[in-house]
Amino acid sequence: MTATWVRLGAVGSTNDAARRLIAEGAADGTVVTATEQTAGRGRRGNTWASPPGNLYLSVILRPAAPASVLGQLGFVAAVALAETLAPLLGAGHTVALKWPNDVLVDDRKIAGILLECETAGTTVRWVIVGIGVNVANGPVVARVSATTMAALEIAITPEALAVGLIDALFAWRSVWQCDGFAPIRAAWLARAIGVGAIIRVNLERDSFEARFVALDDSGALVAELPGGARRLVAAGDVHLLGAA
Repeated sequence: MTATWVRLGAVGSTNDAARRLIAEGAADGTVVTATEQTAGRGRRGNTWASPPGNLYLSVILRPAAPASVLGQLGFVAAVALAETLAPLLGAGHTVALKWPNDVLVDDRKIAGILLECETAGTTVRWVIVGIGVNVANGPVVARVSATTMAALEIAITPEALAVGLIDALFAWRSVWQCDGFAPIRAAWLARAIGVGAIIRVNLERDSFEARFVALDDSGALVAELPGGARRLVAAGDVHLLGAA
């Protein structure tokens, strides 16, 4: 699949720019990048610090798939990003994936993924996969332990990283389209952290502690509560508390 690239300077966010392009009829596979975001955002309305020097990228997809499986594209993106970063970093570093959408290097966050979509009933109109990677700069926030490509002494431009990432993303998307979620799930679990650990799950109106026992066939986290009952979590924030 060949990408159509739209390269921008400073924007509010690449996801918002992608929405405007969708309104103009942008095709599946359109990639939007920006040098800076002035209103970058992460999941659940969190602010995403977006100074110049990092990768800010959104991909417009129009998958022929039911709305119920769209969340799986976040795992597709995470696996593609991990596959892109690992050979650049070499054997001295560990690339790990944290449910649902964080990419870590040596236990520090280096990238995040944000999915936005529009559906009509069970019909998918479009999906935007937004990806931010700390290339030159990381957030200075107490609650975030972050790293950057520069701090890891990896010399790469956001543009070069974007090209490799899109190649990997389209390849893994093809696997997902042809073979379903199973190979994506296996690749994600091969790099996952927290499986078997005690976690705290923060939901919109609830939080609880449990053991992270599995990733189900849809991508939901399977949490085992004290006493053995299990609870599926389709969306939320997870914090690792320790080994089981």
